[in-house]
Amino acid sequence: MPPYAYDHGIGIQELQGDWRLEQSEIDTIVAWVQQGAPEGDWGDRSHPVADLPPADEWTFAAQFGAPSLILDSAPIDVPALGNDMWHRPYVMTGLTTDRCIKAIQVKPAGNAKAVVHHANSNVEILNEEGEYEDYGMFTEYAMGKWGEIAPEGVCRTLPANARIRWDIHLFPGGVGATAPGTVIEDNVVEIGVWLHPEGYEEVAKYKQDLKLYRLNMGELIVPPNGTAMTQGFHSFDHPVRIDSFQPHGHLRMRQASLEIFYPATGRTEQISQVSNWSATWHHSHLYETDVAPLLPTGAVLVIKQWYDNTANNPNNPDPDFWVVEGSRTADEMTHAWIAVTHLDQAGFDELVAQREAAKQRSVAGQ
Repeated sequence: MPPYAYDHGIGIQELQGDWRLEQSEIDTIVAWVQQGAPEGDWGDRSHPVADLPPADEWTFAAQFGAPSLILDSAPIDVPALGNDMWHRPYVMTGLTTDRCIKAIQVKPAGNAKAVVHHANSNVEILNEEGEYEDYGMFTEYAMGKWGEIAPEGVCRTLPANARIRWDIHLFPGGVGATAPGTVIEDNVVEIGVWLHPEGYEEVAKYKQDLKLYRLNMGELIVPPNGTAMTQGFHSFDHPVRIDSFQPHGHLRMRQASLEIFYPATGRTEQISQVSNWSATWHHSHLYETDVAPLLPTGAVLVIKQWYDNTANNPNNPDPDFWVVEGSRTADEMTHAWIAVTHLDQAGFDELVAQREAAKQRSVAGQ
């Protein structure tokens, strides 16, 4: 089972694509291990194995069918050994009208998933001078990421006649236990996009975007056999809904949290805590829409991350190494990817009222 480090009992627990075991299941496994992991009665061994989806299948295929659009990066060979590599090809989307994204997934093909550290992508459009300029973030991928789903009623726009600018970080030899340690020929990364029907942008009330929110207040330096912590703050000049939270770091990062500070009351609310974090399993924690945090104008996102450069960190390749902020796998990063739906005051008030009404119905039904 792939790990899922989102903490139980802290902040919002209602997530889409939640892989965590229930506490009762964890207790059963712990009790079995404490008993010496005795072998039980196998019974009839002719029963088929669990019906698991193919490892290379699109995450949302069962939910949405095949992607509306698949965009491949240009192939590149990745050696078995060597320094970090960056691959930045361009690809046209082929869309002739603006479309709203329903869901999106980045998927390295085959063994490429062991050597693709991250694969970010931006949208570029033509300006009045006929030159391409940045439109905004398309999507983000880091090792193990499941994918993203846009909430109903919002539009995350993929504009017409756009091209995608890839930024793929490759690590020869691979990272993690699944690393093949061999040459990966014709390495390709794919983006699968599920689109709403044409015209959806006309009925969608609000826009959503995905952005990188930096944490480091000053330089990030993790000393040999030491630890470090970074934090960042961000507020908006309009109400918003936080749809997902994905902390990002490299091999020394171990923990992250998301909080909201409300200046009007002085209250701080913890939204998410991710402990025992691993760079080989990134997750975009998608909040269920009816519990996704609603931030009034001026509320402050407080994002924190912790780093462990000691021998106690099982992911640490060298605790005697000075670690600074940088793009190499051996360096560190300190930011979070957050999907935000941008509201107006009327929309914010409407969502607050809907939640209050749902709470009252729940109380009345007890």
